[in-house]
Amino acid sequence: MDDERTTPIDHRRLTALGLCLTFGLAVLVAQLVRFQIFGHPEIEDWAQSQRELVRIVAPPRGQIADRNGSILAMNTFQWEISASPNLVSEPGKLADQLASLMNQDRNEIYAKLADDKVWVLLDRFAPQEVGEAVDSLNHPGLICTCRPLRTYPMDTLAAHVLGFVNQSGDGFYGIEGFYDRWLRGITGTIQIEHDPIGAILPRPPNVLRPPKPGTDLVLTLDVNMQHIVQQELEKALERYDAESGTVIVMDPKTGAILAMASIPTYSPNDFAEADLELLADPSVSKMWEPGSVFKIVTWGAGLDAGIITPKMRVYDQGEMEVGGRTIANSDRKAHGEVTMMEALAKSLNTIAAYVSTTLGKDRYYTYLRRFGFGDLTGVDLASEGPGILKLPGDSNWYPSDLGTNSFGQGIAVTPMQMIAAASAVANDGLLMKPHIVQQFITEDEDNETVEVTQFEPEIVRQAISKEAAATLTDMLVEVVETTATEAQVTGYRIAGKTGTAQIPTPLGYHAKDTIVSFVGYAPADDPQFIVLVKLDRPKTSRWADRTAAPAFREIAERVLVYMQIPPDDIRLAQQ
Repeated sequence: MDDERTTPIDHRRLTALGLCLTFGLAVLVAQLVRFQIFGHPEIEDWAQSQRELVRIVAPPRGQIADRNGSILAMNTFQWEISASPNLVSEPGKLADQLASLMNQDRNEIYAKLADDKVWVLLDRFAPQEVGEAVDSLNHPGLICTCRPLRTYPMDTLAAHVLGFVNQSGDGFYGIEGFYDRWLRGITGTIQIEHDPIGAILPRPPNVLRPPKPGTDLVLTLDVNMQHIVQQELEKALERYDAESGTVIVMDPKTGAILAMASIPTYSPNDFAEADLELLADPSVSKMWEPGSVFKIVTWGAGLDAGIITPKMRVYDQGEMEVGGRTIANSDRKAHGEVTMMEALAKSLNTIAAYVSTTLGKDRYYTYLRRFGFGDLTGVDLASEGPGILKLPGDSNWYPSDLGTNSFGQGIAVTPMQMIAAASAVANDGLLMKPHIVQQFITEDEDNETVEVTQFEPEIVRQAISKEAAATLTDMLVEVVETTATEAQVTGYRIAGKTGTAQIPTPLGYHAKDTIVSFVGYAPADDPQFIVLVKLDRPKTSRWADRTAAPAFREIAERVLVYMQIPPDDIRLAQQ
């Protein structure tokens, strides 16, 4: 019988193995204790974060209203409707439903729904009522996304003033561009949950930060006056066969813009289809050499400096040399001895040059700067331009500019600059900062008014003395009563001045085409409004007294009635 042999037990190995198992078990228990007890909140937060999403919530954009509360810009919604064809089991039936709701061709919809693509677009810009109707179908294969849409209820009315908002929610031009940061508000955030396959769970979202609505704006603009201005501008362009035009109506005492229009215009509801050249507001961004309407500034400077008076007599030879350049009157005539009042009424270029050269370059250009030329007016509209004012010492300034600038040549201004400067004369010599927003209204997320901020008129500076402004006003009344008679309004004293400006070209000034303008205010003794009319290249006549002046009269007559301003004799008798 063979001997049985046994392997001796190695107690040291067993002991080592036991220790390893015990240590491993202890580590496992410690980790379980750490995760289950001490680390539970962290693990729970981490797990929750894997099923929670944070989404940005866009705030409602602030509304824009006129001074009477008429809404000019508001918010509606549009829907993007798309589909996942692989989730549509009965494309024919769904195509029938959608064709009726979306007013689209049934076969085209069916072709998209029966496609083998993962995703198809049915309508990117569906109206609110269509989007809501399609969304109510609750079909798993349809994707309906609601997006805010900026809407302008009055379409082209005050389009340049308002500007527009693009598909990304960014404001451009006008009020929308200038006040974009205020109008757009502050975004909020919400937290939503989804299941393991990514579907959003039907639970109320957790609001982390509510969105702050945009600021509502109340404008100085009056919709009724805006209608008057646009209607009369359209008539003037047709009557005088002009290419384009601009009209601004302002309160000269406060700088508040009451109406402002330029034609051709566009619809901010359909800005993507508009000509890009039409988007910027010509009132603040388009420059022109103003011509004789600029003599308001030159005569104002001369009166304020004391170098001229209305009855002062000067001799007009019909020509005058300044800086090696010969300056002539527009009628190419010599008028002999005239008073400064007669020279302004006859709009003599030679006498305007006499005023500027007598003042001298330093004093004359100081006055131009005091009237605001060469700088932005600061009006709260996007894309404002500063015009072009060459100053002594600039490389492109010549001594002859001192003469030509006096009657509005060789200098470029915007309509806003010109009416602001003329308003200073109507306002006792005080230059006001033009503005178009009257109130800022802040609301909370429940549409409750939180704060109303009133805009206060801002004085820029004293351009000329009160006495000089009063004298110039009387002279401008005489201009309307003697030469610019087409601007007269029965029963009212109108102060104003015409401007017929030649158009510069690379080869000199255009032989026939002109830009005509008229600036006038009423009543002359207590101005309630001032109007600037500018018409580009009228064909019926190249002169402002036959085009811009009567266009002013048509507007002024309607504005006087609308503002319920009695004729001068009745008003003064009441006072």
